[in-house]
Amino acid sequence: MRGSTERPHRRRGRRPRQAHPRCRQGLHHPQPGQKAGHLDEKTRELIALAVAITLRCDGCITVHTAAARERGATKEEIAEALGVAVSVNAGAAVVYSTRALDAFDAAAELNA
Repeated sequence: MRGSTERPHRRRGRRPRQAHPRCRQGLHHPQPGQKAGHLDEKTRELIALAVAITLRCDGCITVHTAAARERGATKEEIAEALGVAVSVNAGAAVVYSTRALDAFDAAAELNA
């Protein structure tokens, strides 16, 4: 909603405090040495880095790259995580490209 002061998460349904407990846990990063759950700390940081790439968040990229390196990630592992981010974005681009072509056809029908 343009010009609205309402927060986006409130328009979509559940408020953050009503979210599933496991989703809320993701808001709190484990401290160094603390068991994160089923994923080790390096894997969590590599996932966070891939997400940061898809979100185009420069600060997040910097933080999660450094954290992944500190947790033992190699340059090759980071490159692989980046490849996953690229493939996810490419897949989304394909989906949205078809929407643009559909819009073009719809516009042509309106002008016919």
